Amino acid sequence: MDRDEALELVKKNVTNKNLFKHCLAVEAIMRGVAEVLNRKGKYVCDENKWALAGLVHDIDYDKTANNPNEHSIVGAKILEENGFDSDIVYAVKAHNYCHNLELKNPMDIALFCADPLSGLIVASALISPEKKLKAIDVNFVLNRFKEKLFAKGANRQHIQRCNEIGLSLEEFIQIGLSSMQKIDSELGL
Repeated sequence: MDRDEALELVKKNVTNKNLFKHCLAVEAIMRGVAEVLNRKGKYVCDENKWALAGLVHDIDYDKTANNPNEHSIVGAKILEENGFDSDIVYAVKAHNYCHNLELKNPMDIALFCADPLSGLIVASALISPEKKLKAIDVNFVLNRFKEKLFAKGANRQHIQRCNEIGLSLEEFIQIGLSSMQKIDSELGL
């Protein structure tokens, strides 16, 4: 499955404009994390595969929004039926912490962490006077990270698991922010 085919599948299944932008944001973060890990030489990451996992991770959310226990199980089934690689299918299934599935490899961990990070970054941008990603920096996001009531849905413990793939919190936020800034026009931020 290439990106164009995956994007069409996401467009067919994700009707909420903000959720679609979230999928694009997580795709960008996943690509950015894979690029950095490849440069560091600790892991060999297929950047396109990682990006695809980010793009499709919430493909079932329109169908499962009212039933979190089904979220990502339905998505994994959609992906299996459409011929996605088994490691992408598993990463998507495991990103929903409700299932308490083992995060088996760096791609699983990255997706688990990138999902809430994208929300934290968007919320941070939206409280800046310009309401733009380019108006904020890592320190701005880090300060918001420390505010427990800010963007409560962005689970801080999940984001911090980035250390399991050798990234500090600050480095992970930098990757996420710069990756999202590259597609700011697509995100409308």
